[in-house]
Amino acid sequence: MEKKHWISVWYFLAAIFLILTFESYFLAPHVENLSYSEFKRLVKAGKVENLTLGQTEITGTLKAEGLEGLLSKEKIADLKKFGKGEHRFVTVRVNDPSLVQELEGANVRFTGRRESNWISTLLSWIVPALLFFVLWGALIRRMGAPSGVLEIGKSKAKVYVEKKTGVTFEDVAGIDEAKEELMEVVSFLKDPQRYRRLGGNIPKGVLIVGAPGTGKTLLAKAVAGEARVPFFSLSGSDFVEMFVGVGAARVRDLFTQAQQKAPCIIFIDELDALGKARGVNPFGMHDEREQTLNQLLVEMDGFDTNKGVIILAATNRPETLDPALLRPGRFDRHVTLDRPDLKGREKILRVHTEHVVLSPEVDLSVIAARTPGFVGADLANLVNEAALLAARKGKEKVETADFDEAVDRIVGGLEKKTRVMNPKEKETVAYHEAGHALVAEFRPHADRVLKISIIPRGVAALGYTQQLPTEDRYLLKRSELLDRLDVLLGGRVAEEIVFGDISTGAQNDLQRATDMARHMITQYGMSDDLGLATFEEPRPSPYLNVPSAPGQRAYSERTAQSIDDEVKKLLDEAHVRVRKTLTAQRATLESLAKLLLEKEVVDRTTLDNLLKTHRERHSRPSRAG
Repeated sequence: MEKKHWISVWYFLAAIFLILTFESYFLAPHVENLSYSEFKRLVKAGKVENLTLGQTEITGTLKAEGLEGLLSKEKIADLKKFGKGEHRFVTVRVNDPSLVQELEGANVRFTGRRESNWISTLLSWIVPALLFFVLWGALIRRMGAPSGVLEIGKSKAKVYVEKKTGVTFEDVAGIDEAKEELMEVVSFLKDPQRYRRLGGNIPKGVLIVGAPGTGKTLLAKAVAGEARVPFFSLSGSDFVEMFVGVGAARVRDLFTQAQQKAPCIIFIDELDALGKARGVNPFGMHDEREQTLNQLLVEMDGFDTNKGVIILAATNRPETLDPALLRPGRFDRHVTLDRPDLKGREKILRVHTEHVVLSPEVDLSVIAARTPGFVGADLANLVNEAALLAARKGKEKVETADFDEAVDRIVGGLEKKTRVMNPKEKETVAYHEAGHALVAEFRPHADRVLKISIIPRGVAALGYTQQLPTEDRYLLKRSELLDRLDVLLGGRVAEEIVFGDISTGAQNDLQRATDMARHMITQYGMSDDLGLATFEEPRPSPYLNVPSAPGQRAYSERTAQSIDDEVKKLLDEAHVRVRKTLTAQRATLESLAKLLLEKEVVDRTTLDNLLKTHRERHSRPSRAG
């Protein structure tokens, strides 16, 4: 909760306390409640005077002297707390016809009263409440906060003026092409006459598309920081409310504010929350989100870019956006942020390590090579994890070993040093990982093995074999895919050969192998029997690792059976190849597994020495007896 809201709550609680205090001590004078029997005794004793007889209660004054024997000690003690003299009291009136005669006989002065509750209610609650709301409204207006429901249609955009974004293009690395695309927007905001004199119009909107963590929001802030103009930042979900019409009102208010502060930039993050494709509502009702989207489309058509208002938006689900948003005249330019390549990752690491004390031995190019597929956010997290690990160990500088451990922690999960495995399970894991590593070493197109570990990590990983790609790859040949398929099956086949039995540890390997084989058949056309056709499957989002909902199959049952047969054929052939390799290298497999059981972690240098020893042993001629 924001600070202003907390202040409002405290003012509300203080006002309630004041109202209760006002009613208790000012509008409700102090009285001593007496039972009717006590009241009658006091009347007979002459201790009561100046009575007021109401319809439901009797009030009056009571002398505090000479009450012993008439009231309890506790009641008398309560009366004495308020000093000497007359004290007011109240008692409930009962049906007593002889009361008036007894009062006259005791010479008690009394009057009647017709009770009216609305006056006391007005004085005790309504008037203080009105005063409270007047004061509260004045305080809220003074703090500058919206006064509740009356301003619910106001935009929630945060405004950053000039250098307050704190980000420039120097803080953005690894996405040089995207930066060049947005340089034109910055140039227009700085020097609009340069474009207007030739009759050119700047794009109304720029849509930044990319996977999570690639730097979409950072790039938008850098544009505003470079141009030094007001920057309206908000999320697509900020427009959506439970009240009908609120989202559209907020869109109108946002564009009104932007035109008043032109030149400026409007940045809408997570545009897919607002701009999903419109469809037919099955309930026949008007969709509030669609009404908000319609208003956004109208506003984007209605404003003039020559006034200097540029719209930036970011999303990682462009396939869900309404086509009307993507047409020319709205979001004219689309900037795609891909995962950084090797050089891009190195540049990003240099940006994030500017304020980190690095050891001279740290080579950022090697770290970049070890992190294929990492985006900017992943690399920033990597640098932070390495710095934390070094600080935890009391080091003066961050070393290469800290980065290696940080990579293992991010990729494989937290190291489970306290997890105890029985010797049989540990032996199974050792042979399993040794199988992966040896198959990778004996396949020409497989990535080189960097490290083998049988230390449990994460939730379910009992060990892992880490491979280091020699370069970033964007195309894979059939032979390369087959080699990767063999590596995935290496662990399972090693268990078969050594133990004559299999375990559940290969579940993830088999899942990945099956998916790869199915993609080779259905998407890449790598089947001789099915030919060059592709068979559509539910396509996942291009930037999110989330599969789409399954759709209707576009091929026959006979084709589906053929696909299953081809997938099984690929896996069976890979199984035969891997079994042949590991059977031939059984001695090397045994040595590597024993070395893993002894050291738990085998690095590249140790693996090379082991392989070299076995090659020399096999190449040495045997002596005849």
